[in-house]
Amino acid sequence: MFNDFSSIFQFSLSSTEIIENISIALICSLFISYFYRKTYNGPGYLDSFANALILLSLITAVVIMTIGNNLARAFGLVGAMSIIRFRTAVKETHDIVYIFFSLTIGMAAGVGLHSLAIVGTIFIGSISYIIAKMNLKNGDEKNTLLEFHFQSDNGKNSTDYEKVISKFTKKMKLINIKSLENNNLVISYYIKLKNNNQSLNLVNELQNIAGIKNISLFSDEEAF
Repeated sequence: MFNDFSSIFQFSLSSTEIIENISIALICSLFISYFYRKTYNGPGYLDSFANALILLSLITAVVIMTIGNNLARAFGLVGAMSIIRFRTAVKETHDIVYIFFSLTIGMAAGVGLHSLAIVGTIFIGSISYIIAKMNLKNGDEKNTLLEFHFQSDNGKNSTDYEKVISKFTKKMKLINIKSLENNNLVISYYIKLKNNNQSLNLVNELQNIAGIKNISLFSDEEAF
């Protein structure tokens, strides 16, 4: 019984193996962090999260080496980790995927599967990069909500602003016209810009049309 208990604190890894495992985890996690920075296109990017992915792989590798093939050690670690409460909600699917990516590579490095860790990092990271580039290309046609106020008794008609909108868009769809006091209208369009960098040009040209004011552009990727 005493021998079984003492085996919990015995490590079969040599110093060289420990250094190799941690080094592979570090190298792979640096690539993971790089791929994360290159593939994330959302509004909530944080450098701290990208850096945390590096530490996550390293910690996972150390945890796996600590457990080894000792079942008692594994149960002890689970009990210790159950005390910790993580209250930070991960809202982005992309972040969740990369957390799992970092954990998996850390596990592979921790058990000494260096080739698997390296090949897995490069292969999965490359696929993630390709998918991100494909989404970015499609993102050039993302939907945008255009809304502005228009005074209809100023001698101008709808064709004036429709010409300007069609000049900068691939697709435009009138979705709402709301009547206000003094012949004012609130007009809303779903549009697909030809070039996202021209949104300011669209707003400026609409402002030059008499009777148009309070122009707003809202990103709405699920519009159509």
